[in-house]
Amino acid sequence: MKNYIQLKSLNTFRISVFAAQVIKIYDVYALIKHWKNTYYKAQPVLILGRGSNVLFLDNFIGTILINKIKGIFVTEYNKIWRLRVGAGEKWDKLVTYAINHNIPGLENLACIPGSVGAAPIHNIGAYGIELSKICEYVDIIDLYNEKVIRFTHEECLFQYRSSIFKNILKNYAIIFVGLKLSKKWKPILNYGELNCLKKHYITPKQIFKFIRKIRYNKIPNVKKTGNAGSFFKNPIINAKKAYNLLSLYPNMPYYRQIDGAMKLSAGWLIDNCSLKGYILGRAAIYSKQSLILINNKNMANGTEIAALALYIYTSVAKKFNIYLQPEVIFIGKHGKINPKKIFL
Repeated sequence: MKNYIQLKSLNTFRISVFAAQVIKIYDVYALIKHWKNTYYKAQPVLILGRGSNVLFLDNFIGTILINKIKGIFVTEYNKIWRLRVGAGEKWDKLVTYAINHNIPGLENLACIPGSVGAAPIHNIGAYGIELSKICEYVDIIDLYNEKVIRFTHEECLFQYRSSIFKNILKNYAIIFVGLKLSKKWKPILNYGELNCLKKHYITPKQIFKFIRKIRYNKIPNVKKTGNAGSFFKNPIINAKKAYNLLSLYPNMPYYRQIDGAMKLSAGWLIDNCSLKGYILGRAAIYSKQSLILINNKNMANGTEIAALALYIYTSVAKKFNIYLQPEVIFIGKHGKINPKKIFL
């Protein structure tokens, strides 16, 4: 499109779409200035981090502001470390920084793509830990009146892959995230492949390296194969329904929740619909991990990826009566699209 900016390098699905304007933001003042410029012109505006959890279904007719507010500030106390981190930092850079500075507690979250600012929105998690366990506060800015608002841990309303920020960020932006890490470190090894590690001898750096190796083997390199990591959330269902399924599928993995509900493996459900490696047009399910949808040969468009996601959703619903919910955010020409419009 003439005079439009190509977004292929700004989204990890590597979808070839365009935006009217793209501006990199390095401080809060620039964020306010450019957001107001677009808002008062009644133009669509989208604040983006690393583009690792979005699927563009169309060209974006407005302005994209790339949040690059940086900074990792560490304060050490007798029993804890406090980290104040700019929303534009890469999450994995933060984890690597902490490990290299002998600050444990983030190692299980190694190699998660995306920015620090996106982490509380989705309450990112992996290998037995979620951000909610270590997040002390989130600072956001009201782009209308330019006031900074601090959300405490309790006010963030963290849930599985969700938080209060999923709904309120239309005219707000996350600028800093505060983390609290205990000096009484205990390894978290009760999830998946980590069970083989010996907790009495393991170090944070060893866990960090082990998880990096797992993820490199399991998740395709976004520079070569477009993807957004896990496309669907692991479904949480009531215990009665879970036990009914276990009577039919005794090998089905499950994880008990505090409230008695059961979390199931979305990947296992997809596998048991015989869909691993399934190809639909130029989109495909990754052959090594069924939760990952890939842009096959980086030639697919967003609607092809969405069509594959809908096919998976329908197949799992038909066989298991479970309705998978996407982790990925859908973006249309005017901004975010409610996934209900795709998954009927």
